[in-house]
Amino acid sequence: MYIPCVRVLLNVDLGELPGEPDELYGIADLANVACGGHAGDDASMAHALAECVRRGAAPGAHPSYPDREGFGRKPMAMPVAQLEREVSAQCARLGEHAQRAGERIGYVKPHGALYHAADADLALAAAVVNGARAALGESIAIIGAAGGALATTTERAGMPFLREGFADRARVRGPDGRWHLVPRGQPGALIDDAAAAAAQALLLVEEGEIDTLCVHGDGKNALAVARAVRAAIGA
Repeated sequence: MYIPCVRVLLNVDLGELPGEPDELYGIADLANVACGGHAGDDASMAHALAECVRRGAAPGAHPSYPDREGFGRKPMAMPVAQLEREVSAQCARLGEHAQRAGERIGYVKPHGALYHAADADLALAAAVVNGARAALGESIAIIGAAGGALATTTERAGMPFLREGFADRARVRGPDGRWHLVPRGQPGALIDDAAAAAAQALLLVEEGEIDTLCVHGDGKNALAVARAVRAAIGA
């Protein structure tokens, strides 16, 4: 089921890189915390959750393929059962830190290659949904692209689903009629200009087909982009 949002929420990928601006936690409504697959460790998770408590962002798990070398951006051939266990372990690890911080992990957003794989394949989507639910409970929400396998699987499971758009990534309409991200490495795929990202954010909000907007915390101009997007979509 889709969550009816009274406004579009800003989500930011966090806990991924050393030196990440803590101000991002104060700008974000939702903090997607790396939980050990592509990035993140016990220290970074504890810090991220402390900043969520301090600055008011709602924390979520950001699991990925176990690919630290490739930052979770390379597809991996894994048995579905193994992938489900991997997602569950990463989410549970963050959940333990959240419990110690007096926080609750309210949602899961797959990262990188896993995000796209789960969007395209029902079996992989089920691995993500079942792994998240096993670690964090039946009421957990899932973030992903509208109209794909992850959305379908989440809805069938009776779990909340938030449709996502990206302020700092270019998109293209695919043969299936859905919007897809322009692959990294292609010209113009990354939107680093703050004004351009804010303009894209407003367009996505006006289209009315998303519940949450993403800004990547590892972008080279992430803080300026997040500030501009926050100002554009409102507090």
